[in-house]
Amino acid sequence: MLYLYFVLLTGGVFLLIAGIVEQRRHYAALHTIPTRVLVNGIRGKSSITRLCAGALRGGGLVTVAKTTGTAARFIHPDATEEPVYRKFGIANVVEQIGIVRRAATYRPHALVIECMAVMPALQEVNQSKLIRSTIGVLCNVREDHLAEMGPTLDDVARSLCRSMPENGICVTAEKERFHILQEEADARNCRLVYADPESVTDAELRGFSWFTFKENVAIALAVAELLGVERQVALQGMYDAPPDPGVLSVERYVTAENKHLAFANVFAANDPESTLMNVNQLLDLGAINRPLNVVINCRPDRVERNGQMGEIIPELQPDNIFVIGHPSKSAIDAIPAPWRDRAIDLGGDRRPAEEFMPALLGRMPDGSSLVAIGNIHGQGEELLEYLAGRPADDSGSETGPDAAFDAAAQPARLDPYAPYPLAYEERYQAAQTQEIPLVRIPAQAVGAHPEPGPLSVQHGSENGWSRPGTKDAY
Repeated sequence: MLYLYFVLLTGGVFLLIAGIVEQRRHYAALHTIPTRVLVNGIRGKSSITRLCAGALRGGGLVTVAKTTGTAARFIHPDATEEPVYRKFGIANVVEQIGIVRRAATYRPHALVIECMAVMPALQEVNQSKLIRSTIGVLCNVREDHLAEMGPTLDDVARSLCRSMPENGICVTAEKERFHILQEEADARNCRLVYADPESVTDAELRGFSWFTFKENVAIALAVAELLGVERQVALQGMYDAPPDPGVLSVERYVTAENKHLAFANVFAANDPESTLMNVNQLLDLGAINRPLNVVINCRPDRVERNGQMGEIIPELQPDNIFVIGHPSKSAIDAIPAPWRDRAIDLGGDRRPAEEFMPALLGRMPDGSSLVAIGNIHGQGEELLEYLAGRPADDSGSETGPDAAFDAAAQPARLDPYAPYPLAYEERYQAAQTQEIPLVRIPAQAVGAHPEPGPLSVQHGSENGWSRPGTKDAY
C-alpha cells in the first residue's frame, strides 16, 4: 500500500513540475509577441480576425493570425494559410498553446487570434492563461449558445466580457448592450472603445471583393488605429486579405435542367438575427432576387436552432421552403401555420445530396434565388459540394417569363458594393436606436500598458520576415 502511495505522490509531483515548465514556456512565448489581439463575440469573429490581420499587415507589422470558425486556419505573415491540424478532428482550447508557440517563432509584432471557447469559465481561462491579450475585440452580442452563456442576451454579454483584458483595451461594435460591456470593462480597468459602423463609407466597402459589414470593417480600423496604422493603409491591407471560407457569398449556377440559379451561402450566420441581416442585405443590394427559395439544414444536436430558423420564415417570405438534414420535423413544426404548406421535407439522416438536390432544384423556377440557412455541417456540406460541381452561370441574361437576371439590370458578376439603396440604409438606420459616444484612443495609448511593450524592429526584420521551420508547430 505504501508503494502505491509513493507512486501516486511521485507521479503527482512529476505532473506538477511538468505543468510549471509548460506554463513558463508558454508565457515566454507570449512575451515575445508584444501585441496580442483576442477576437470574441457571437457572429463574424473569423472575418474580423482576418480583417484585423490584413489591416496590420498593410501597416508593415509582422502579423500572425489564427481563425477557428467554418475552417480553422493558421495564417502566416505573408497571408498564406494552412489548416489547423486537430487530433481526431476535435477542437480543444489547449491547441492555442501550440498556436502561440508557433507564432512566436516569427518574432511578430502582433498575433490576432479568434476565441474558440464557448463556456464562460473557458473564455476566462482562454484570456487569462492562454492568450493574455493586450487588445480585446468583442464584436457583437447575438442569440446563440444560450444554453452555455444564457439564458438571456444580457447574460451572454456578461459571459463574453470574460475575455476582456484587465488593464487593457477592448474594441466593440455592439450598441444595444454597450452599457453592460462598459460596466464589465470598468470592473477590469479596461478601456472600452466603440467602433462606429457609420464611420465606414460605402466607397470604402466597395473596395472589397466579397460581402462584409460596416461593423466588421470599423472594428478592424479601430484596432489598426490603436497600433498606429493609417486608415488608408489599413484598408488596402484588408482589401488584399483573403476572405474566410465561411464568408457571405453569392454564386450563380446552371442546373441540369438548364435553369439559372443564384445561390447565397448564409450558413455562417446561423442565428436568427444575423441570418435576417445577411439575407436582407443581399436582397437590398440586388445580389439575389425573388422568387426566393430557402433551404434549412437541420442538425440533431441543434434542435433549438432548427426551430429558430423555421420561426423566421415569415420575415423572409420565400416561395418554397426546403428542409434537409435531421430531424427535419424540428424546423417544419416551428414554421408558422400560414407558411407551413410551402415546406418540402427532403431531410433524412446521412441522405446524400444526389437524392435530395434534384427534387429541390426541380421545384424552383428558372431565374430564382436559393438561400441556405441553418448550420453548415452534415447535409449542408453535401449541398455545397453538389452545387460546386455544377457549371457556373456567366451568361448574365435569362429567357422566359420569370427571368430575374436581365443583362442590363443584373450583370452576372455585379459589384456588391454599388451605392447602397434607400431600403438598405433605412433598415440599417432603424437598428441604430441608442446614442453612444465615439471614443478615440491615440495610437500611442497601447504603449501605456506594460504588458504589450512597444513595437520594436527586433520583431520580424527590417527587410521583411522569413518563414521558420515547423518543428514546434502546434
